[in-house]
Amino acid sequence: MPYEFSAEGRRVLESAQRFMDQHIYPSEGRYYEELEEVGPFGHPPVVDELKAKAAAEGLWNLFLPELEPGQPGTRLSNVDYAPISEQLGKVWFASEVFNCQPPDSGNIEILNQYATPAVKGRWLGPLLSGEIRSAYSMSEPDAASSDATNIDLRITRDGDHYVLDGRKWFSSGAKAQRCKLLVVMGRSNPDAPRHRQHSMLAVPLDTPGIEFGALPTVFGYQERGGHPEVIFREVRVPVDNLLGEEGGGFAIAQARLGPGRIHHCMRAIGVAERALELMITRSLRRRTFGSTLAHKGTIQQWIAESRINIDMARQYVLHAAHLMDTVGNKEAATEIGGIKVAIPEICFEVVDRAVQVHGAAGVTQFTPLAYMYAKMRTLRLADGPDEVHKMSIARREIRKHDPNFRLSGPSRG
Repeated sequence: MPYEFSAEGRRVLESAQRFMDQHIYPSEGRYYEELEEVGPFGHPPVVDELKAKAAAEGLWNLFLPELEPGQPGTRLSNVDYAPISEQLGKVWFASEVFNCQPPDSGNIEILNQYATPAVKGRWLGPLLSGEIRSAYSMSEPDAASSDATNIDLRITRDGDHYVLDGRKWFSSGAKAQRCKLLVVMGRSNPDAPRHRQHSMLAVPLDTPGIEFGALPTVFGYQERGGHPEVIFREVRVPVDNLLGEEGGGFAIAQARLGPGRIHHCMRAIGVAERALELMITRSLRRRTFGSTLAHKGTIQQWIAESRINIDMARQYVLHAAHLMDTVGNKEAATEIGGIKVAIPEICFEVVDRAVQVHGAAGVTQFTPLAYMYAKMRTLRLADGPDEVHKMSIARREIRKHDPNFRLSGPSRG
């Protein structure tokens, strides 16, 4: 095995598993009851109760390996955090309880690395302590955002401010009661080289000129905080809110995606593990044609294939995490892209089998499977569609044999 979990990583994993058993799983029913009461943009009180318990046990900001002294969190490597992320994926709100939820986790990484001291002072502390939420505004309804260089929200310098004009959507969580900050990517210099045209800014959500537009659902589901369209009309923010350097937005976006894909994929494996558990439990309880479903050869084949595929998927992600820890995100780009393609597809198939074993109940709200199904299918689009990652992987492989290989046409790069 090329990687090894540290003693601290094993300790935190055991603590997280114990917390899940003692506090998270028993609170699922209460969470959904309270969510029904507060609505999709509200904040179920049980989450704050659980967050206080998790923070008291040191199970907090587990995803962030580099923290300044005094910042609350546990300094874990990508390899150490990966199996913890898997555990959190088994219950939808568990990541928030540990203050490891997207998109805040990725935004915290950006602010931690690229924000000015003033911006860090105002926003990073409240995010690290779980007091507020944030959203990531990158995708646009009028641009093929799978190619990030198409992003067209305009960022114009005007003295000591930047002015933002344009539309975003799928700014996940932006309508949440506690969302206070947007991390926004836009085009700041259309005449620069293709990958130097964009910048990122920290934009307070209450800045004049920001309003919400359409509110898309995802396969009919309205998630907490929504995925709203955000409209920017002459929105002015101080130049100090620039993240990194002007023209560095594309590079920051790419850097953000590396750890995020590890987290997404391991949470997806957690989803698949729970779906497999539900599949087996259902197969042992339901009888057809004289025996339980668990006695049927087809069901046994699905269970066996699911176990094999989940275990292979986990090893692939851990391999990618190990490379990120040892040689860096750039050198691990093929593996990071590879897991982003492979894992959602594998986990989607496991969930699909579980739905089939549950019959009609599997597509209703009476099991978590329908929501799992929607989430796993959506993950094949989040952070870039499968086809883009396959194209990038193929390009790197071809260049091992022909370093001068380039794609023809307007997409060359």
